[in-house]
Amino acid sequence: MEPVETPPIRIAIIEDDTRIRGGLAMLIDGTPGFRCAGGFDSMEAALPGLAGTLPDAVLIDIGLPGMSGIEGMRLLRERFPGAALLVLTVYNDDRRIFEALCAGACGYLLKKTSPARLLESVREAVEGGSPMSPEVARRVVTLFRRLAPPAGASHGLTPHEILLVKFLADGHSYQSAGVELGVSINTVRSYIRSVYEKLQVHSKSAAVARALRERLF
Repeated sequence: MEPVETPPIRIAIIEDDTRIRGGLAMLIDGTPGFRCAGGFDSMEAALPGLAGTLPDAVLIDIGLPGMSGIEGMRLLRERFPGAALLVLTVYNDDRRIFEALCAGACGYLLKKTSPARLLESVREAVEGGSPMSPEVARRVVTLFRRLAPPAGASHGLTPHEILLVKFLADGHSYQSAGVELGVSINTVRSYIRSVYEKLQVHSKSAAVARALRERLF
């Protein structure tokens, strides 16, 4: 029996710089296992343009003309809940990082990221990870540890749910977190739905951000 060919990861690009957008499209289409699902110079163009493409991942610049990347991510998360939203930007200040994670970004990469690492990060995000440039990851840890948590806040999370969020914060995918917890991937998904409801969030990155901010582990 011939092996079943794995479909390529479909990546859309929202970037107003024509040169950068074209370079990313060439990189994606020129690498086996990846395909460019469309390039857009604004969030206003991307929102209707993505409707027929159903991308697996979206690379999003923050400093877009018109609607910002952060504003647009909230709409993308609602319309394409299955897509991994990754910021690709030159900005690495605390405010933008925090707002992007709360808006639904599952990864935050700087534009100086090497091409190989960029595609590796996209694959990691599609598989359930939360890739970040090293300097961004350091800022995230410092930022959330600096914020004082509400006294005794746990939001009713069970020990297993808290442990799951910790594993996700450490970069585990749902599958590897399930291995660590000794449960199936379906059980992990059940846990994460419960976590979303209790923390009143709508994405893995927002759950991790809130857990870190309130020091739930």
